[in-house]
Amino acid sequence: MVTAYPLPEGFTELEVFAIGTALLVEALLGFCLNGLTIISFRKIKELRTPSNLLVLSIALADCGICINAFIAAFSSFLRYWPYGSDGCQIHGFQGFLTALASISSSAAVAWDRYHHYCTRSKMQWSTAVSMMVFAWLFAAFWSVMPLLGWGEYDYEPLRTCCTLDYSKGDRNYITFLFALSIFNFMIPGFIMLTAYQSIHQKFKKSGHYKFNTGLPLKTLVICWGPYCLLCFYAAVENVMFISPKYRMIPAVIAKAVPTVDAFVYALGNENYRGGIWQFLTGQKIEKAEVDNKTK
Repeated sequence: MVTAYPLPEGFTELEVFAIGTALLVEALLGFCLNGLTIISFRKIKELRTPSNLLVLSIALADCGICINAFIAAFSSFLRYWPYGSDGCQIHGFQGFLTALASISSSAAVAWDRYHHYCTRSKMQWSTAVSMMVFAWLFAAFWSVMPLLGWGEYDYEPLRTCCTLDYSKGDRNYITFLFALSIFNFMIPGFIMLTAYQSIHQKFKKSGHYKFNTGLPLKTLVICWGPYCLLCFYAAVENVMFISPKYRMIPAVIAKAVPTVDAFVYALGNENYRGGIWQFLTGQKIEKAEVDNKTK
């Protein structure tokens, strides 16, 4: 029974329940939206294009984040981590793998959109598959490093889920953090920034703004920024003096990524949205060509 386990240190009954509920809502909503994205890609022929394969990659990664969040929510309601130290390592690895794959796939979409709108070159299936495979293998490489001793996975402040251990702030953590941030946040962010700036200039010249070019990068910064700031602060100062409940806020914000991404890359994509509508209602997509444009 839930009452058999004490509250995690630094949290009240209401706070534990609120965090667990927030994680559960994020997990269920994100999983449903991204699951719909995946199924629609599978069922609707018009959606199966090279560009939309990269959107599918984001959806697959975000579903993985939702599974991670669901496990964290379940453990939060129990008030303890029931899967042992090995389960903690697996949970941390799976969370990092899907999070990094989501970020890399978002950068890949930005690269594709740049070429679509600025160079008018069409992505081939071989290129799309290669980019998708690279994004996942690259994420797997960085996610396995803490299992091999560079970095470390440990419990979050609530002690009902696991992630990169930033509590020690030692040289091992610092070197891994900076390398991780450069290759998995700064470089993808730079790709997105330059790509969408170029697209914005193209739209500005033509006077036709086909989608909000600032939204994808803002999503990356708002959802992952607080967690990155916490990790960077841990590299220079001891973060343990910060209340555990405040240290959990960035993690909860990050778990909202799947829901936000679904609105940015699938439901916010006019033609992809048409494919989802066709899957749900049986009505045909009006435009025959389905590309990777958003409103």
